[in-house]
Amino acid sequence: MTASALSHVPPAATGRHRSTFAWSVNDVVVLTRRSLARIAREPESLMDVTVMPVIFVLLFSYVFGSAIHLPGGGNYHEYLIGGMFGMGMAGTAPGTAVGMSNDMSTGLIDRFKSLPMSRAAVLAGRTLADLLTQVIGLVVVVAMGLVIGWRVHTGPGDVALALALSLLLAYAFTWVGACLGMAMRNAEAAQATGFILFMPLTFVSSAFVATQGMTSWLQTVANWNPLSVLADACRHLFGNPNPAAAVHTWPLQHPELAVVLWSAGLIAVFAPLSVRMYRRRAQ
Repeated sequence: MTASALSHVPPAATGRHRSTFAWSVNDVVVLTRRSLARIAREPESLMDVTVMPVIFVLLFSYVFGSAIHLPGGGNYHEYLIGGMFGMGMAGTAPGTAVGMSNDMSTGLIDRFKSLPMSRAAVLAGRTLADLLTQVIGLVVVVAMGLVIGWRVHTGPGDVALALALSLLLAYAFTWVGACLGMAMRNAEAAQATGFILFMPLTFVSSAFVATQGMTSWLQTVANWNPLSVLADACRHLFGNPNPAAAVHTWPLQHPELAVVLWSAGLIAVFAPLSVRMYRRRAQ
């Protein structure tokens, strides 16, 4: 889908009384479809939500898993899948950063500037498209979990809530990635910076190991890490081993609420900041 698809005639010229909000929504839909169409042309761009989860599940299940012991015992394979939900959601941000940096450096945004469209629609379209690709990532993680023996011991409502919380945090992280993409001058820098920022975020968490064995200050950081919170919320909602339930820290005692608060906070900070940076660069 090309930029010409956005060159709709303003409502004043058509005589139709459509609100500015309606036109903005239309812009977002068109740009979301554009991003998804590009994925269809370049399916290799989905490797981060298809191939990478498979590699990490197999690696930690059959290579590192035998050396990891959970406080209080429990099946490590079931413990792992909650962590994979958290890791997958963090993986949203670097991809968004690279995509936004590409768009800013290829001249596409210069074409958008001449069109009667919402400036925020470019970012909203990108983040929504990346959120939809995360649904594929969730399907892959669930499928791999079932293959290695992961099972859900609760009801459909709890499962639906876990999936919804995962996608909510993923959407929040896409705005972090959009902001990072605005700050970097090229896609290579965005990719490298995303790796440097989000790899420690993944491993200094309860995604793969319980935080009880960490140094006290590092344990505090890990316990408040949004990925730890999401992983522990998923484990609780799936009925899987969850050593964090014994840790008397607020986010781990109320993981579902903590995920919502983390997500709302990240969106509240990075969405307006991303729009402001985009408008500054698109002038």
